[in-house]
Amino acid sequence: MAVEYRLTLAGDIPLEEVASLAAPEAIETPASPGRSRVLTADLYERNGYAISVYGGRHGYYDAERDDGSHWEWEPEAYVNVGFRMGKDEPRDDATPNMVATVARILAARKEDAAFVLNGNWLLLTRVDGALRKHRPTWWHNYGVDELVAGWQV
Repeated sequence: MAVEYRLTLAGDIPLEEVASLAAPEAIETPASPGRSRVLTADLYERNGYAISVYGGRHGYYDAERDDGSHWEWEPEAYVNVGFRMGKDEPRDDATPNMVATVARILAARKEDAAFVLNGNWLLLTRVDGALRKHRPTWWHNYGVDELVAGWQV
């Protein structure tokens, strides 16, 4: 069992550009037939997670907002950065390390974006340049508020 986070950037972005921000050591792994390219890196020892970077077209994403309402987004083209953390033996620094990586990607890239936990809970959005944190208790619980200082709550 694992905990998975996904940062999605809208746009037709070269995977290598995003991987260079998230995990420069990422390597291309064989994709399943009919699937797009995937760049991966096992960063468990250093950061507490594994990462995968992959893209696609005609995306559809949905998640639950803070108030329980349904959020949907359909980017024409996208790049996903997936973070996978072990659930049984989580590292205390894994979430702060991941959020620092997300912040680095968002600082370097200007596309609309969404950050989602386990495919269900919306944690962050950026639309037309405006960043918005969702689920403030999640950010506070993991002590990562300072990593995203200045973002709207």
